[in-house]
This record gives sequence, structure tokens and C-alpha cells, in this order.
Amino acid sequence: MDIIRDVPFAKRTTLRLGGTALAEAVVRDDEDVAALPGMLAGLGADPLAFGMGSNILAKDGELGLVLVSSRLATGPERLAEDDGRVSVRVGSGIKLQSLLGWLATEGLAGLERLRGIPGSVGGAVAMNAGSWGQSFCERMARVRLWTPERGDHWLAAGEWRADYRHFAPAGAAGFFLVLEAELSMDRADPETVRAGMAEYFRRKKAVQPIAAATCGCAFKNPEGESAGRLLDRAGFRGVGLGGVAFSEMHANFLVNTGGGRASEALELIALAREAVRTRFGVELELEVRIVG
Repeated sequence: MDIIRDVPFAKRTTLRLGGTALAEAVVRDDEDVAALPGMLAGLGADPLAFGMGSNILAKDGELGLVLVSSRLATGPERLAEDDGRVSVRVGSGIKLQSLLGWLATEGLAGLERLRGIPGSVGGAVAMNAGSWGQSFCERMARVRLWTPERGDHWLAAGEWRADYRHFAPAGAAGFFLVLEAELSMDRADPETVRAGMAEYFRRKKAVQPIAAATCGCAFKNPEGESAGRLLDRAGFRGVGLGGVAFSEMHANFLVNTGGGRASEALELIALAREAVRTRFGVELELEVRIVG
């Protein structure tokens, strides 16, 4: 297993800020999976399952964390087909957008609205990535995980809880690492799938700063409301602090405008939450994951 020491979050997250992790362990195959218990015991620090860093706000300074990154690149591959539904197996280290491109080529529908979401398949499972009312885990039939309690194992549908930007597997007290997923997709015309993805990507580009150094949405949408709309009405569109700001394009997107620090991002988030709470009586819940 590859062990990388002193890993800067500023180079490993899409927000491009944060301190330094103690180490990163890179899991590439089943032998690495089997070596996880010994590796974690030897390093003696808290593990953090880590994909491509697209939903992470890491605190400043030296952070006593070991990043555990799955680079299992199995598939994607068809497993079986039954009555128009196709089972697909894919490793957690595959980029989500690479999977979507393969699904379009194969004519497999059901995740078109996720076009443009950064990150890996493992991250898409762990955060139940979604867009425009469609989420990754609603298409998941089985998932392969590693946990300290159960080791390497598969869970079937019904053995996890997945809701808005949240995934909780049964039997996991805390840390879990996604290794593979099996999806149930609908057979469709490839051009129809491709056109659907293109349309949702066009919509995303029109309203979101996808080319910026951003962690995506800072807050989850409250029930029946839009966090971005609340932040806009509270006057936070384009508001910055030091090297971080809420985007001019979308008020719920936190961006690093240059040289931003985690302390600035956390202060700006706190100011925004307080303003929305005071003006609208709504408690915004974080979508970005704060670590450290």
C-alpha cells in the first residue's frame, strides 16, 4: 500500500485550502484492503475516508488525520440484465463523470442529472450525491465497504439509510470506506441518455461556478426552500472575507478567490448562518464536510 506523508489539503481538495494531514494511505487492490487494519494501527491516527476532495473544508494547521483513499478502478461493467434493468458494477476510485460517460455510451439511464458533479464513485456513495431531484444511492442495489467492525463486506439494499446528501451503512459505528457499488440502471437509447446529460450540464453551467476553486454548496437546502435563495436574500451573494467568498453566480457556493484560509471560510459560514437564522428563522445545515 502506498503511504504518503504530510499531505496538504490545499493540494488535495477542490477548495484549495486547509492544513496538512499526517499521511494518506492509497488503496488500489484487494491486498491493500486486507492490509488496512495493520496500517491504521501502525499510524495511530484518526482515519478519514477521502475521495477527490470535492466536498471538504479542512481546518488550518497540522491535522492528526490519515486520509484513506480508495483507487479501486474496477469496471464499470455490465453484470446482468432483467426486464430492461441492467446491473452495473463499478469501483469506488472511478471518477463519477467517467462512469456517467460510460453509462451514456452503453445506453443506461437513471443518473443523467448528476452530470457535472465532481468527485469519485466512492464520494458519490458516501455523500449520496445528487442534483435536480436525482441521487446516486437510489440506483444502488449493493455496496462493498470496509469497516473496522466488519472488515471487507457487501451490503444489500435495505442495509443502509440514504437520504439528502447522507449515507449511513448498517453496522458502521463511524469510519467506513466505500470499495465498489452495484447499480441498477434502465436500458435506454444512448442518444437520449447523452442528450439528457448534456441538458442538465448546460443548466448547471448556467447557474453554478463549476470552473472556480469551490467545495460546491456550503449548505443543504432546507425543506421546501433553497439555501442559495435564502443566502441571496440575506445579502451574501458575492460577499467575501479574506480569500474566500460566496459566489456571485450562486450564493450557496463557497469559493476560494485566492489564498483563502479555512479560518476565513469558517467565519464567513458562521456569519451567513447567523444572518439567515435572524432574518428568516431558518437553521442552515452544512453540506460541506468540515474536517480537522
